[in-house]
Amino acid sequence: MPVLAAPSAPAGSPAFLRTRADILVYSIIGFCAVALWWLCARFASRLPAIAPWDFSFVEFGSCWLAAWWYVRGLVAMPAAERPGIYRHLAYFAGLAAIYVVLETRFEYLAEHQFFFNRMQHVAMHHVGPLLLALSWPGAVLKRGVPQWLQKLAANPVVRGPVRLLQQPVLAPVLFSGTFFFWLIPSVHFRAMIDPQLYTVMNWSMVIEGLLFWFLVLDPRPSPPARASFGARAAMTVAVMFPQIIGGAMVTFNPRDIYTFYNLCGRIYPELGAHYDQSVGGLIMWIPPAMMSIVALLLVLNMLRKDDDRRMAELGEPEGPVIDASAWTGMR
Repeated sequence: MPVLAAPSAPAGSPAFLRTRADILVYSIIGFCAVALWWLCARFASRLPAIAPWDFSFVEFGSCWLAAWWYVRGLVAMPAAERPGIYRHLAYFAGLAAIYVVLETRFEYLAEHQFFFNRMQHVAMHHVGPLLLALSWPGAVLKRGVPQWLQKLAANPVVRGPVRLLQQPVLAPVLFSGTFFFWLIPSVHFRAMIDPQLYTVMNWSMVIEGLLFWFLVLDPRPSPPARASFGARAAMTVAVMFPQIIGGAMVTFNPRDIYTFYNLCGRIYPELGAHYDQSVGGLIMWIPPAMMSIVALLLVLNMLRKDDDRRMAELGEPEGPVIDASAWTGMR
C-alpha cells in the first residue's frame, strides 16, 4: 500500500503521515492562527514578547507549514538519503530568523526604532534566506510538499519569472536594488505608514533574498545550476560594495533622513535620531558585507569539491602534480 504520492516514497513510512498526522498538524496550525489573530486584535499589549504584534495569517502559516513539510519530507526519505544534521539546523534557523522578526513583538520594535528596522531587514533579506539556501532543502521538501503545490511551482507561469529574476547579471542588481529601494527616505516613510505597502516591502525582501541566495549557494555545477561557480563568486562580490557604500552613506549622514521614527515615537528616545540612524547604518553595512565574504568562501569551497569530484571520476590523483622532468631534463 503506497504511503506517499511521490513514487520514490519508501514503503516503510508510517501510513498516517499523509492522513491523520496531516489533519492533526493542519488543525493545530489553523487553531493557533485563529487564536493568535483574536488575541492580537483584543489583547495585543498584554501578550508576551514571543506573540505577534500585528498578526498575519500568511506569514504565520508560511513559516509553520514550511517547517511541517520539511519534517514530513524527512520522515518520508530513506535514512541513507537524508541530509546531515547541519543542514537541518540551517533550515530551521533560517525559518526562525524570518519568523522572529515578523511574527513576534520584535516587529513592534522595528516599527519604532530605525536600527531595529535594519536588523529586521537584514534578517529577512540576508540571514534567513542565506541559511535556508545553505540547507539546500529541495530534495526533502519535494517529498513533503503537497502535490498541488509542486505542480504550481513547476508551472511555466511561475518558473518563467523565477528564471528571469535569477539571471546572473540581473540577480545582484535586484538583490541590492530591493534592499536600498525601501531605504529611499520618501519611500521608506510611505511604506511605514501604509499597512499594505509595509507588507509588500517585507515580502519583497524575503522573496528576493531567497531568489538570490538559492542561486548563489546552489551546490551543483552549471548545468544544472543556472550560473557557473565563477559567476556566483562574482555576484557575492558585486553585492558587497553597494552594502558598504550605502551603509556608510546612512551612518555618516549628518541629517536625520528617516523622520518617520520621530513621528511614531522611538523605543529609546534618549539615544537621539542621529545615533539611531548611525547604528542602523552600521547594521546594514557590516553584517551584510561579512555575509557576502562568507558566501564567497562557500562558493569557492563548492568549486573545490566539484574539481575533486571531476578528478576522481577521471581517475586522476587529487592535488597538484609535479613533473620533475620539466626542470631536470630527465625524461
